[in-house]
Amino acid sequence: MEHDNHGRSPQWNIGEAARASGVSAKMIRHYEAIGLLPPARRTGAGYRLYGEQDVRVLQFIHRGRALGFSLEQVANLLALWQDKGRASADVRRLAAAHIDELERKIAELEAMKRTLQALAHSCHGDQRSDCPILDDLASHEPCSNG
Repeated sequence: MEHDNHGRSPQWNIGEAARASGVSAKMIRHYEAIGLLPPARRTGAGYRLYGEQDVRVLQFIHRGRALGFSLEQVANLLALWQDKGRASADVRRLAAAHIDELERKIAELEAMKRTLQALAHSCHGDQRSDCPILDDLASHEPCSNG
């Protein structure tokens, strides 16, 4: 981390910004490329430099992704975060929609789990060659979810 000659906030190179934010250097470059993160300042040699606000944005993105938000949802949340005149109802609406999406995914995963548990229970697990699990995977019929 270095300070520039004008006394402005510390500047991190991409590796330091990655460590400080929990986001890989590859993903930092990706977030810049898609416009989620503003383009970094560059040194005379072309190296990227990130300030404190950039690292805060990266931490925000990282936390949003950890909570399962899509990049589009993170972009919307980031815009709301940066808009000091936003209504918290807008943020809550996005969070509620994401919770509904997570509930649907959980229900799908629970159904898959029940199906696989039933198949595993029906498998003898010995030296026999017949296997209900493989038979089910090979069938073209939809399987029941328990």
